[in-house]
Formats: sequence, C-alpha cells, structure tokens
Amino acid sequence: MVNARDIQLDTLRAIAVTLVLYSHFLAPGGSSFVGHLGVRLFFVLSGFLITRLLLEARDATQFEAGPALRSFYARRMIRIFPPYFAVLGLVWLASEQSRASFAWHALYLSNFWYALHDDWTPWLLCHFWSLSIEEQFYLAWPLIVLLAPRRRIEAITIGVIAFSLAYRFYWPITADPALARDLLPPASMDALGCGALLAVRRARGVDAPQWMRLGWPVLTVVFLFVVWSDPGPANSAWEWPRWALVQVLPLVPMLAIVAAFSNGLGGALGRLAELPPLLGLGRISYGVYLYHSILLACAVRAQSWIPVNVSEQGPGRFLVAGTATLVVASLSWVLFEKPLNSLKRYFPYVAPSRQRGASEARRFGAAPALDLRPTDRSRP
Repeated sequence: MVNARDIQLDTLRAIAVTLVLYSHFLAPGGSSFVGHLGVRLFFVLSGFLITRLLLEARDATQFEAGPALRSFYARRMIRIFPPYFAVLGLVWLASEQSRASFAWHALYLSNFWYALHDDWTPWLLCHFWSLSIEEQFYLAWPLIVLLAPRRRIEAITIGVIAFSLAYRFYWPITADPALARDLLPPASMDALGCGALLAVRRARGVDAPQWMRLGWPVLTVVFLFVVWSDPGPANSAWEWPRWALVQVLPLVPMLAIVAAFSNGLGGALGRLAELPPLLGLGRISYGVYLYHSILLACAVRAQSWIPVNVSEQGPGRFLVAGTATLVVASLSWVLFEKPLNSLKRYFPYVAPSRQRGASEARRFGAAPALDLRPTDRSRP
C-alpha cells in the first residue's frame, strides 16, 4: 500500500539530517539545539510511519499477529543492523576507548550507557543514543499496535504522550540536570507518540486537529522567542521552564508539518519538496546520520593534509566532513543497504491470499494483491 505522496517525507528526512550536520560540523560552540530538533523530527516521522504500517497490516483481511510481528522485526533487522554493526565493528577496531562500552552499543543501550555515566564518552558513538531509542521503540510499540484492542490504541498513544510530558515535570521537582533527563526512553516518547497519534487518527479517517494545523506557526514563534531568550544563571527560576518549553513547543509544528507532507504539498512548495537532491539526501539519511561522526574523526586526524580548518567548527569542517559523509553514505546505500533491502520482499506483513485465483495469478506472473509494500524505504 504505497502512498505516492509519501515521497515528500524523504525531504523531511533530508531537513532533519541537515540540522544534525549543521549542529555537529558548523554551529558555533561545537553544538546547537537545532541538531536536537532534527533528531526529534526523525522521531515524529518514525512514530508516524511505523504505526501506519502496522495498522495497515492489521486491517488486511489475512492479518495474523504472529506472522506480522515476525515480519516487522525481520524487516527492521534487514534495514538497520548491517550498516549499524559495520560501523560498530570499525569503531571497535579503531578506537580502544570505545571498547569498554561496546556491549551497550551492540545491545542498543547506548542511551543508558551515557545516562548512567552522565558523560559523552566515548564521543565517537554518542549519536547512537537516538538509534537506541528508536530500536527500543521498535521492540515495544508493535506489540501494542498489533495486539492491543483496536479501540484502545488511540487512548494508549495519548497515555504514552502524557507520561512523557509528565517525565518533563519530574526533573524540576526531584532532580538536577543530567544526561538522563534527555536520554532515557520517556524523554523521547512524546515525539514518537505524536507521530503515532497522527497515524492512528488517519486510520479512523481524521487528520491532525484543526487547532494544530492553524496554530502551529504561533507556537513556532513562541518557541523561537524562548530559544533566543537569555537562559539566565544556572539554577535560576527560568532554567527549568525554559528547558521544558524548548522540548515541548516544537511537537505541534513538527506534527503539523509531517501531516502536511504526508498528505502531499501542492504548488511551488510541493515541487520544492520533490527536488531530486532533497529526495536523494532523505533516502540516504540513515547512513548520513550513522557515519557522520566517524568521518569527522577521520577528517580531524587528516588535518595536516587538508588545506582548510577541519579541527574546529566552521565552513571548512562542514565542507570537508559533510562531503565525505555524503559520499560514504551514498556508496553505502547503493552498494550495501539497497541490495539488502530487497530481502524484505521475503517478509510480507500479511501473507498473500491462498485462494485458487491468487495462486493462478502468481503462476502467470501477477503480483500478490496483499503484499504490503514498505513505506519505510529509507530511515523511518
């Protein structure tokens, strides 16, 4: 059930990964909150696409929960594991510092490693925290969507979002700022849940609420005002509410944007959203995110052979490390990831009809009618 309009979601992936690259390669001070926004946008997209895919499978006539779950996990492993573990193996060989935490990263517990140590060591793998969050989501969420009573899924999704928002208010009352505040799973369930909620509403024939579609520009302006405001001294009265607002306010604009792009933008914006360079960057966005820190480290080590400054944030680093990242991610997609993705055809979410007519159609070369094709052909 491929929705042709979903092609524009690749442009959102391109925007999200560009925000990350800007934060890690170009932003003054070595980082920027826009990189975090890029990750949050990835989470909203993942929640939406995965939930919609599972609901479509559940609605099929031949749906069975067991085979659908097995196919989901198999397809996720085919898409995610090969490049992930290739990078992890390379880092293990090249960086002795990373070996102490290797098992945590291999088990997709990077976020727990950094939260427990309250430190970004090893920095070479620090971006794996978000990949771990997504994998943890992939493990748990299909069990809810495919096994819970259908009429309860929307309420469960709203409950997940509410729990995540409540987690935001836990920290100002009982805890000091720490990496756990942003890296433990509840901190990201609001973004993943918002995307899932959009998919659940679409499945029952409604879209994002009108107040979201009309009010997101106002919330965007308020968010920018809060971000640009003076945070004040540490432990000031404004520090905690500012952090909470910066985390929560972008959710509605992101949800509205994902809803608009998934419906398909028309006119000039639609043509812009379907520019081939943007779509291409969206398709390889998983590789770009996965490889960019490794290639930054390589560029810094090779500084003596590079005529521009790549040792510090700036245009030189963005140009050299960014170009290297795009080249490697493109090669990875063409030579490694895309061929492996073709194996997904052996794991349909819903088994083809076993009726005689369907068997004859297959014998004469027709495609099975109920083989749900992936809407997650790039990183969801």
